[in-house]
Amino acid sequence: MKVDAATIEAALRAGLDPSFLSVEDDSQRHVGHAGAREGGHYTVRVRSARFTGLTPIARHRLVYDLLGPLMVRGIHALAIEARAPEDA
Repeated sequence: MKVDAATIEAALRAGLDPSFLSVEDDSQRHVGHAGAREGGHYTVRVRSARFTGLTPIARHRLVYDLLGPLMVRGIHALAIEARAPEDA
């Protein structure tokens, strides 16, 4: 199965129960880039209580853990903005 924004969103919704989630496919902006042949470029913006008390690195690791199986199936680049509900 090909990875797309909807697949990424489903995995993050299941694992994070977010109060806000946005997954943008940025692949069109990277056409011609050598890595673009290996998979898509995505931006994830997510707010979840699961991030409360975690450092930014730990938040990113949690996202990567949830997307691990998808990373090898078609994600070349992933920009992450992970916030807890109390973050401004």
